[in-house]
Amino acid sequence: MRVLVCGGAGYIGSNMTAMLACEGHEPVVFDNLGKGHKTALGKAQFVEGDLADYQLLVETLKKYNIEAVMHFAAFIEVGESVEQPLRYYHNNVCNTQTVLAAMEETKVNKFVFSSTAAVYGMPETVPITEDLPRKPINPYGQTKWASERMCHWQSQTGKLNYAALRYFNACGAGNNCTLGEDHRPESHLIPLIIQAAMGKRPDIKIYGTDYPTSDGTCIRDYIHIEDLCTAHLLALNKLDTNSELIYNLGNGKGYSVKEVIETVKKVSGKDFKVTQTPRRPGDPPVLTSDAAKARKELGWKTKFVELEKIVSTAWQWHNEYPDGYPD
Repeated sequence: MRVLVCGGAGYIGSNMTAMLACEGHEPVVFDNLGKGHKTALGKAQFVEGDLADYQLLVETLKKYNIEAVMHFAAFIEVGESVEQPLRYYHNNVCNTQTVLAAMEETKVNKFVFSSTAAVYGMPETVPITEDLPRKPINPYGQTKWASERMCHWQSQTGKLNYAALRYFNACGAGNNCTLGEDHRPESHLIPLIIQAAMGKRPDIKIYGTDYPTSDGTCIRDYIHIEDLCTAHLLALNKLDTNSELIYNLGNGKGYSVKEVIETVKKVSGKDFKVTQTPRRPGDPPVLTSDAAKARKELGWKTKFVELEKIVSTAWQWHNEYPDGYPD
């Protein structure tokens, strides 16, 4: 299948592009390189452009005879979304509308949307199932939920078959550990701890050690990037016969901040300073997924269940690219 990968130069997008190519599909990357890295694309077809450019999107969909679109081009920083909500609404909602409009114009009807567990806000129960109330508590989660609803209503017209995949914490390095996380600035826990282990930051901070968990620190669900991308392929195939698919994507097992820190120490063989600081407002004690629906309906199986295995792939990538991609 010929697939347009929006945001394909980013962390998840580049891994998805590589997996599509390995599985015999024909990915075409569409990215403005504002956050992504061209060196992560390998030999993939590449169109440099912004999702706000409706005409370029239409031309690209026609030129490459695109049959499906995968969308990874959102802004993802929760704190930044609170400080700059209009910027997040423009990129995450308005630009998604532009993509859908271009698809409608060119009669491309398959769409895989990168959503997030942030649509659930502060869930009353865990693990989180897909039918829990969607109550996002920040502009990031709200923009993802708004985009999901837009997809829903467009699917009701018969012009769109879509999958909304709600990620938990994507992590690790894929494609034989050649494609890893290089956010600038970095905000994800595992690469931050690895940077501390490599001596690239003075310490790693724990925000709150008095949560009602086994060791007092927050527990989160970590899903390896390759397992995440595999679910996208399965969802894409299922869109031939389904107009709307909604799935949580997570391991279903949570690890605390302290457990992640100790795992990085074990994998790296390095010690580093850990600083305890007060809680951040809005951090729930536990966020874990119930991904039984994806396993049952997609036949999805995760290969990277153990945290040590996940961290090992990330450690390998960061040692290969200590300063990130050489853009």
